[in-house]
Amino acid sequence: MRERNMQVSARSTGDTNATGNQPRSSSDDSWEAEAQDNNIVPLTRDQAEELFGPEVSRPSRVTPFKVVAAQMVLSLGATLLWWLFYKPPGDAALSAFLGGAICWLPAALFAARLQAKTGAETIMSWMIGEAVKMGATIAMFVAVAFWYKSALWLPLLVTYIVALKAYWIAMALR
Repeated sequence: MRERNMQVSARSTGDTNATGNQPRSSSDDSWEAEAQDNNIVPLTRDQAEELFGPEVSRPSRVTPFKVVAAQMVLSLGATLLWWLFYKPPGDAALSAFLGGAICWLPAALFAARLQAKTGAETIMSWMIGEAVKMGATIAMFVAVAFWYKSALWLPLLVTYIVALKAYWIAMALR
């Protein structure tokens, strides 16, 4: 009877089970899952083509400058819509154009920087280019807020966001 009570109390406290071994806990399972995740083997080109189709190894048709061109077209289209449907149209259209320019001008700087670099410099160039792009975007927003007092923020921000969506369009066209 006493032995049975010790087994019950051992199970309830989690010390040892009847065989004297430590019970499995959920933390042990997470260690095993983590160890399994570390054994990642990359696919070969043939395996990738078998899984995803022959187009997986095809180079992308979308270049950074095509994305910038798409951003310009989208921002000009949005500017035209603000011109047509907002009364009075002048400040709304100019604000919308500035919002689009805040998107595509830093992106064009980034694309030009990437094109100028090749090889191993590309990764570092990408990081520096992104920093320059973010800095230019922030500076342009601040400049518009500081110098263009009659800016209408709704058209500006909506057009900026519309132009940003060119990245999603480019990913879909890849």
